[in-house]
Amino acid sequence: MTCHWPTIQGRGEFIRLALEEAGADYRDIARLPERKGQGLSAMLACLDGGTTPQAAYAPPVLRDGDVLIGQTTNILLYLGRRLGLAPCAESGRLWLNQRQLTMADWLTEVHDTHHPLSMNQYYAEQKQAAMLRSADLRATRLPKFLDHFTQVLLNNGSCGQYLVGSKLTYGDLSLFQMLAGLRYAFPQAMARLAPAYPALQELHDTVAARPNIARYLQSKRRIAFNKEGIFRHYPELDG
Repeated sequence: MTCHWPTIQGRGEFIRLALEEAGADYRDIARLPERKGQGLSAMLACLDGGTTPQAAYAPPVLRDGDVLIGQTTNILLYLGRRLGLAPCAESGRLWLNQRQLTMADWLTEVHDTHHPLSMNQYYAEQKQAAMLRSADLRATRLPKFLDHFTQVLLNNGSCGQYLVGSKLTYGDLSLFQMLAGLRYAFPQAMARLAPAYPALQELHDTVAARPNIARYLQSKRRIAFNKEGIFRHYPELDG
């Protein structure tokens, strides 16, 4: 069972992709009809420290039997070996977790392009600051992250089609989500940058073509990108 806000992909999408690729049986309870044990109220209960010991601060939250886990990177660390999406060796799992943490930093920078001043203000109230933040992201931060993950692929030697090890991991699925979201939010900037990063484009397309992922992307389970989520397309921020 995984739970996130029911109208956005959010950080929960990184977990959904792993569950979908593995063909796992899961329920996204916040999107289900309201009744005992499901619906938005069930998700909110996972965040209520007054009634739930070790409550999460914010979604996404994963419940697996008696285990309740918050934070995207922590959830993927838990699921990785169980779903066959992480290396067997501890060194490989730690390296994969490190890559996921770097993507979490990257995701925060993307979010802050449209909310650079405060989460408590609407985008329209901080639009000028957002334009400055986005210009910096397009000019310096995107190339820096894209360079980094390209180098990670190259450093993986003969297995360079993947981030870590010799087969697909949840890190590859997460990098796909980052690239897909950036293509939505910054289509012009990403189109200009794309020729310099063919390995990343190949990884994106390879993940999208995997049978379980392809079916998921065409299903109603995949929430479309929209202006309530982390990746938001405002033409004025795309330069």
